[in-house]
Amino acid sequence: VEKRCPLQRDGVYRWFSELPSPQRVEFLCGLLDLCIPLELRFLGSCLEDLARKDYHSLRDSEIKANNPADLGSLTNLTDEVVRSKLLVSLALLGSEQREAAGVLYRTLTHIDSIIHNYGLQLNEGRTGDEFLLLFTMASNHPAFSFHQKQVLRQELTQIQSSLNGGGGHGGKGAPGPGGALPTCPACHKCLNN
Repeated sequence: VEKRCPLQRDGVYRWFSELPSPQRVEFLCGLLDLCIPLELRFLGSCLEDLARKDYHSLRDSEIKANNPADLGSLTNLTDEVVRSKLLVSLALLGSEQREAAGVLYRTLTHIDSIIHNYGLQLNEGRTGDEFLLLFTMASNHPAFSFHQKQVLRQELTQIQSSLNGGGGHGGKGAPGPGGALPTCPACHKCLNN
């Protein structure tokens, strides 16, 4: 990047550090998709080493995050505590945990009725950011099937549209998967040259 573009590594780090969490997750998942298999294996080893530091403190939460019965009690998306537990569960959900992912999927796909029946306002406090992070993580998580990810991605774009004043949740014509994400102007300029 540095040879082809005046953009410096420190500038990318600074830009990335200022992104909100949903956009950081989205950006990193996009970068990982660009890696070749050997790079991914190396990065996986680095991530394992970093994650090992918090293994003991997160062990109980990880067990709950991968237990469909425990996840089945986290259905009230209007409750901030439940949303927080869902975020932790998505972060600790194993990539092979299809049954647990199915429970989370059923919970998350009721967002339309939650918003309409309970009048949940996405632009109140941290609610919108929490929903953006929930749906960004879920739509990129390997435990979900391709179809589930597509549905979750559609929900994410509708939430983004609603938060951006695009006609409310459930509207058609929402931006594509990356539509609401900011871009680095210098990277964008380099890609167009």
